[in-house]
Amino acid sequence: MFQLQVARGLFELFLGMEAETRLGVVGVVLLFAVGVGLRARRAGLAVGAAVVFALLMIQA
Repeated sequence: MFQLQVARGLFELFLGMEAETRLGVVGVVLLFAVGVGLRARRAGLAVGAAVVFALLMIQA
């Protein structure tokens, strides 16, 4: 269980750094929106932000 939490934390850190490097503040805001949408159980917000994030990462 602890190893899963550590791996998840490292993945989130890596994804955040990658988004900031490629997309700047917009990438970090989109990742934040995905997290907020998941926590608040708002599927529309989470899916919408994830789709926009994926499209921007493909273009970057």
